[in-house]
Amino acid sequence: MFVKIIFLLIFFAVMVGVGLYSRKHATNVNDFVLGNRSVGPWLTAFAYGTSYFSAVVFVGYAGQFGYKYGISSTWIGIGNAFIGSLLAWVILGRRTRIMSNHLSAATMPDYFGKRYRSNALRIAASAISFIFLIPYTASVYNGLSRLFGMAFDIPYEICVIVMAVLTCVYVILGGYMATAINDFIQGIVMLAGIVAVIAAVLSGQGGFIQALGSLSELESDVAVTMGQKGAFISFFGPDPWNLLGVIILTSLGTWGLPQMIHKFYAIKDEKSIQTGTIISTFFAIIVSGGCYFLGGFGRLFDTPAIHREDGSVIYDAIIPSMLSTLPDILVGVVIVLVLSASMSTLSSLVLTSSSTLTLDFLKDNIIKKMSEKKQLLCMRVLLVFFIVCSVVLALFPPKSIAQFIAQLMGISWGALAGAFLAPFLYGLYWKGVTCAAVWASFACGIGITVSNMFFSYIASPINAGAIAMVLGLVVVPVVSLLTPKMNKKEVEDIFSCLEEQVMVSRKTALPKNSK
Repeated sequence: MFVKIIFLLIFFAVMVGVGLYSRKHATNVNDFVLGNRSVGPWLTAFAYGTSYFSAVVFVGYAGQFGYKYGISSTWIGIGNAFIGSLLAWVILGRRTRIMSNHLSAATMPDYFGKRYRSNALRIAASAISFIFLIPYTASVYNGLSRLFGMAFDIPYEICVIVMAVLTCVYVILGGYMATAINDFIQGIVMLAGIVAVIAAVLSGQGGFIQALGSLSELESDVAVTMGQKGAFISFFGPDPWNLLGVIILTSLGTWGLPQMIHKFYAIKDEKSIQTGTIISTFFAIIVSGGCYFLGGFGRLFDTPAIHREDGSVIYDAIIPSMLSTLPDILVGVVIVLVLSASMSTLSSLVLTSSSTLTLDFLKDNIIKKMSEKKQLLCMRVLLVFFIVCSVVLALFPPKSIAQFIAQLMGISWGALAGAFLAPFLYGLYWKGVTCAAVWASFACGIGITVSNMFFSYIASPINAGAIAMVLGLVVVPVVSLLTPKMNKKEVEDIFSCLEEQVMVSRKTALPKNSK
């Protein structure tokens, strides 16, 4: 217990210290929200990765899908690395930085408003962001608190409140720069921690080969494996189609999440994009791939503690049960690992929500004349309000909405990415996207997610989110072809930034006519 407490105290001190140090980088709105668009490759890449992976992945998703799909759940981590990180940086990174700077857009709702020349779109996107980021934040609290309860035997409520207060302190102090620096520190902890935990857990099972052998010998539930023997160590697992749904939601979903896209707004230069792409992908392979790979061995730790009285599995208890067998020193490492992952995600979520509600909803709409000082104050106040809302949802979750961490995250990601992904992606590349198509995408993403919460016509909220995203990619071009186009001159002006000529060295680009 002494070792665990020492680890935590050092961690908390560093986080608050970074917040105090970063105060000088949070004196105006641009600095507080974007770090003055001067964040280098390492900080940006780690900020992207640590915002991507939190206790939701380590405790919720790794536990649930590792238990359901076995070793094949590692495909989710691979999808996260190559679709959610590599392709996201390659396809979205540069264009998002260029166009957001050209439009002077600081948030995703701001981008929608200026790209499609519609203040109503900006307000709607702001409201959607604020509302559906709350359940995601609640799921992060939930996952982290379960692990704290296992390690310290501390009541769930106290864990949630302490986490909320600490996150609130350093984000309010230092804004985006504080979150970026802390994300870098937390990312290093995550990389080292996940490798150490995997090695320790497999060692306790007699090594990798022995663990695989044990997993293949388990008596499998016919309803889960469809009668297959050794399904939990097979290439695609017992349920490939539902596995694909999880991969789509957790990988493609990042392309439409405001807190993830926000990282591209703050990139410093071209080199930062190139280096950041490599770092971010490597980070995702180790952290996400490692989490799901570890979760794949969850059935080897099947005890009465992870089952309810009716025999159903408590998925969120699988990873804590697995880790409870580790030595105290490694449990301390795990606590700091998951705390790092969760706080980085929380800081990103609260900063995104408070900034978008201030800049896109209140400014110029509710409050006509809003000075820079008032904007900063308002963001900090709303930051506290957002955290309070998410804490209440974490402590008193409606049973009709979700039972597990994975479902809370599925609802949030499904609504946000289902609404935003298609109009954001098409808007960067295609001049023909119409305002009506954006509204149709918003309606599609929110409509499917919310209606499914109440009527459950799609069994899994995760699959519902994946369907909403894919459907949005079809709806936007179809509606755009059938509805009135935007003013041609305005559209050309928006895309003019992409045609601007720049000077580069020959090692970057060959001249057109060289002998």
